[in-house]
Amino acid sequence: MEQIVLTLLSAGVLGTLAHLLRIPPLVGFLAAGFALGGLGVQPFTGLEVLADIGVMLLLFTIGLKFDLRSLFRPETYGTASIHMALLSIVGMGTVGVLAIVMAGSLEGGWREAAVVGFALTFSSTVLCVKVLEERSDDGSFYGQTAIAVLVIQDIVAVVYVTATAERPPSPWALLLVLLVPASWLLRRVLDRVGHGELLVLFGAAMALGPGYLAFSAVGLEGDLGAFIMGLLLSSHRRATELSKSLFGVKELFLVGFFLLIGMSSTPSWTDVLIALALCVVLLPLTFVAFVVLGRLFGLRNRTTVRMSLLLSNFSEFSIIVTAVGVTGGLVGERWMTVVAVAVPLSMVVSSIANTQALDLTTRLTARLPEQDDRRLRPADRPIDTSDADVVVLGMGRVGRAAYAHLAAEGGLRPLGVDNDHFVVQRLEADGFRVVEGDATDNEFWTRMVAGGFVRTVVLAMPIHNSNMFALAQLRAAGFDGRVSAVAQHPDQLEHLRREGVGAVVNVYAGAGAALADATLALPLDDA
Repeated sequence: MEQIVLTLLSAGVLGTLAHLLRIPPLVGFLAAGFALGGLGVQPFTGLEVLADIGVMLLLFTIGLKFDLRSLFRPETYGTASIHMALLSIVGMGTVGVLAIVMAGSLEGGWREAAVVGFALTFSSTVLCVKVLEERSDDGSFYGQTAIAVLVIQDIVAVVYVTATAERPPSPWALLLVLLVPASWLLRRVLDRVGHGELLVLFGAAMALGPGYLAFSAVGLEGDLGAFIMGLLLSSHRRATELSKSLFGVKELFLVGFFLLIGMSSTPSWTDVLIALALCVVLLPLTFVAFVVLGRLFGLRNRTTVRMSLLLSNFSEFSIIVTAVGVTGGLVGERWMTVVAVAVPLSMVVSSIANTQALDLTTRLTARLPEQDDRRLRPADRPIDTSDADVVVLGMGRVGRAAYAHLAAEGGLRPLGVDNDHFVVQRLEADGFRVVEGDATDNEFWTRMVAGGFVRTVVLAMPIHNSNMFALAQLRAAGFDGRVSAVAQHPDQLEHLRREGVGAVVNVYAGAGAALADATLALPLDDA
């Protein structure tokens, strides 16, 4: 028990200190792991299991929010494949030079350098998704593109580990395709699961049962199974609610993951210097390569810089791939220690850099050459509002009604914005002029501002905080036109009015008034 208390107290103290210094708490957790490892404290029994569950739940929630179409965009598979090929070569050369200069020799020859160089091409899925969630950017275009790149990298890692394993996957692995029809039944269960602890229990069971255990039982990577189970449930109407219900449990267990990363090895000073040199050389090259490839595949400068900052780190898969190389006799034990140190060091550097992401993005974007908007990916181009009189943010039932009334009765040319791809498709088929975008995403507003502003904006999103965020972005951009909004509660109406919104409507009061008018219009039967 003393060991558990010491570990949790160390994580709590250093995590809080990191938070007070305005850097991500996970930096404090990594530091706690390093400190405990340096003091000779071993991970308490069960910490590794808790950490594994945290990673599984994280990947499950990624699947719940992931847009599968992202994998099939050229900026995703093109960037991921070319980047891994280039950085494998650069990494091999860097490892070879450092081995000769700092360690005196390259014991395993260039095969050893090739394996370690390849291992260092992976970016950390856990770290990147954690950063995106903290910024609420996991649904943004750059966030979805980065996650898709990470998924492709993880698939490559799983294929490598499987191909080099002593035993290949079981032929029973083919039966995993039955999870697709089985997901229909699981979706019906999700329809009937309540809220609170039942929903949390359902999500954990899906991640660990048909997800992790089913895949690991047939010789495949269990974490991949957790992701796929989330993906199979991602289109369910309760997917977002399920993801939110798992947030606290997932965050707690992930503390164990970062502690284990820090406690994983006891390196010599030479090992630390080599690991530090790998970070100094390869992390900037990783960033530059992502920026160049992002521009090559038609991403905006701002998008590619944000994505590159996020992905410029080493992965937990770097350790796994190196460990497989050690088991196969391709890599010496020393490089296992070096990589185990380089990974958390890169996470610390990446975490600190991403706390300054907005400022760094603005500075770096200004130094990149201008781009032709016509060559950008459609989802990343500035939003053209030149032929619209009013923008309606949120195309649910209220937004659609406002859009239709403004067009029919007001004679205006509205443009609708919604973050649901399928809603956008349906509305376009019905003749609405609508674009896909998330008004709670900072990057959406850089596209909107670049496209110019109309003179009227309707805030019709169902969540009050979303409308307030959009209003703040309008004000920050210097918008001085007309703004109207909907709210659900009296305090929200007052909040919007205090912030200068010209017209605020209580959606329930409006519905009640409309119902009363319809009732009065009904004829009475005098008989």
